[in-house]
Amino acid sequence: MASKVFALAAFAALTIAAPVGAHHSVAGQFDATQRTTITGVVSKVDWINPHVYIEMNVTDEKGAVTTWKLESLPTAMLRKAGLTSELIKGGGQKVTAAVIMARNGTPNLAWLLNLSYEDGHEYVLAGE
Repeated sequence: MASKVFALAAFAALTIAAPVGAHHSVAGQFDATQRTTITGVVSKVDWINPHVYIEMNVTDEKGAVTTWKLESLPTAMLRKAGLTSELIKGGGQKVTAAVIMARNGTPNLAWLLNLSYEDGHEYVLAGE
């Protein structure tokens, strides 16, 4: 599993470092200098190519819920790491996501770096 996580991290690091003009470049859409963490519940996983899309419901201090849209690696990369959409959903438990924000300032849109669950397990999807 460690080698698979390393392979995912290496792929993501290369993708983030790709030139802005490259096709489907992460660096072209997301700003690696704008990192944050959010905590909520994964509500939906679109297990599709070219990237997996995850929706996460985040509740603020006042109880208002905001849905974040997170883009991730391709399905093949996640499958090779042993992940499935059901594993990412985590049975509705609270999860903390490390993300990088959309370069164009679109609110609640980010590239997923990792997911940490309350029970202690973590999926590292990109190098930090």
